[in-house]
Amino acid sequence: MDDMGEWVNEVRLVGRVSGTGEERELPSGDAVVQLRVVVPRPARTGATGGGARVDTIDVACWTARTRRSALRLVDGATVEVTGALRRRFFRAGAATVSRYEVEASRVAAVRAVRTAAVG
Repeated sequence: MDDMGEWVNEVRLVGRVSGTGEERELPSGDAVVQLRVVVPRPARTGATGGGARVDTIDVACWTARTRRSALRLVDGATVEVTGALRRRFFRAGAATVSRYEVEASRVAAVRAVRTAAVG
């Protein structure tokens, strides 16, 4: 497995946007839009117990194109996100912490949320 072509870090999510995208400027001056995507998880055969059967996945949008797309999404919209899984390190007070998130290379609404008719 010495050939770099052997390894793959690709993520494809299709789920529901939870909340709206949050734009932040980092101390470095970089801008990022963060959003959450909720993806239903099929029940496991023979599994016991209740609880949520969803995965809530953090998505980071770093490019101007993905930031614009993420900011247009509304709560509850169905979205398709493609990208790669990243582990990001940052300072939180005196500690260095990390988190996993999907770094989006493409964000696209699949279906908008229907709103009640006015009138």
